[in-house]
Amino acid sequence: MARPDRSTVSPRWITPLLLVVLLLAGVLLAGQLRILPELRNPFATETEDRTGPAVLKSLRDMSRYEGASGTFQVVVDLDKDAKFLPDAVRGSRTLFVGTGSVGAYVDLGGLGEEAVTVTDDRRSATVRLPHARLEKPALDVERSYAVTKERGLLDRLGDLFSDNPGDEREVHRLAAEHIAEAAKESGLAKRAEANTEDMLENLLRSLGFERVSVTFGGEDGGRG
Repeated sequence: MARPDRSTVSPRWITPLLLVVLLLAGVLLAGQLRILPELRNPFATETEDRTGPAVLKSLRDMSRYEGASGTFQVVVDLDKDAKFLPDAVRGSRTLFVGTGSVGAYVDLGGLGEEAVTVTDDRRSATVRLPHARLEKPALDVERSYAVTKERGLLDRLGDLFSDNPGDEREVHRLAAEHIAEAAKESGLAKRAEANTEDMLENLLRSLGFERVSVTFGGEDGGRG
């Protein structure tokens, strides 16, 4: 006599189990067809983007961005006269050609949290930066030279007892000052800001932002 197969599901469990499956399927189908719009799918997953504006950290890591640089050349005419003595006895005149470069940069290292604003949909970004600054002039000694040096008799005699005869530090200093003034009047800082704005727009658009606004304000640039 054959034994009954115990793995077979009892008929009395088939009907309740089938009803539960049909009920769940009906609820899911009603939700998809919006027959029961107020009833949410209990098995659905919710996605929320909590990503912060990582752009700010990237800007801080850059510290500064040199947006432009310029090369300038000035002619320094330094004339020293002694009262009541002719130039042949006491006095000097130096004609010096100074060549140097100046860089313009935007300081990014001190940006505060409010310097970058990102909309909730992460499609628009606003960046507030400080105005561009000019670096100190770097005099190119290999391309700078004295055209003429005229010195009185007493000055030439003084060079014999000097530790640094023919000292050109003064004309170097004057050349650097004139180059700095020329850089201020050249619009170099404005060019650096324009190039920085282009760089940031390209960077943020590559990260998925559709609208980018870059403004330049005070010295702190939103520094916290």
